[in-house]
Amino acid sequence: MTETRKGIPGDPELMQFAAESGVSYTPRRDRSITRIMAEEGAAGVIIWKQEGPVLYQGGERFFYHPSMGKNRVSRIRKGQSDPMIEAMGLRKGWEVLDCTLGLGADALVVSFVVGDEGRVLGVESSPITAAVVRWGIKKYPRGPVWLKAAMDRIEIICADHLEVLKELPARSFDIVYFDPMFRHPINSSQAISPLRQLANHRPLSEEAIAEALRVSRSRVVVKERAGSTEFERLGIQQVLTGEHRDIAYGIIEVRPS
Repeated sequence: MTETRKGIPGDPELMQFAAESGVSYTPRRDRSITRIMAEEGAAGVIIWKQEGPVLYQGGERFFYHPSMGKNRVSRIRKGQSDPMIEAMGLRKGWEVLDCTLGLGADALVVSFVVGDEGRVLGVESSPITAAVVRWGIKKYPRGPVWLKAAMDRIEIICADHLEVLKELPARSFDIVYFDPMFRHPINSSQAISPLRQLANHRPLSEEAIAEALRVSRSRVVVKERAGSTEFERLGIQQVLTGEHRDIAYGIIEVRPS
């Protein structure tokens, strides 16, 4: 994959992004995306823009935007409920491990709810996704104070969530959360479409659930399609259906040791 930018090579932020995401740099020289891909033999191109990096791949664009996360926080601020927050039983000041960060929409909602006294650590296995979201948050144009504050609180690491869980001490987070890529995508979910090309499609493992139960102080929550057989496979019996009835949250309570 080739990274390009209109501007001066050697920009410290640009070089740091390239190192984090594992892409190489080439000057754009006013070339089109199609021409760059052909000349560089690249599967995709990342354009470094003032508002954040944008990946062009497979006829789609991938970049950070708070999108539905912002809309959900706006509803919470108006006193409306959020199914994910209900499933977590989330409280202000809690610490949450999001094992499948993706676009970071869920992490944004969690960050707003837990506030300054809480913590949100997002784990993303794709170096490109992790870097695009991290730098997209850093360079996102200033919006409402509450939105930017929630964004900036999200910590992001690029790693395999199972390896992270194995290294964490027992009872080190209040909630451990999984939102694995659905086996059968919801066609109306346009925001997630570009992410599917970069995502880890490996099914959530029983070992990861076991480690999550060791790490969590309160609950392990798994997001899936409503009616998914994944809940049964993972031994999850308590399921909360989301407001649109096509999304559900599996809940496993942590048993006191």
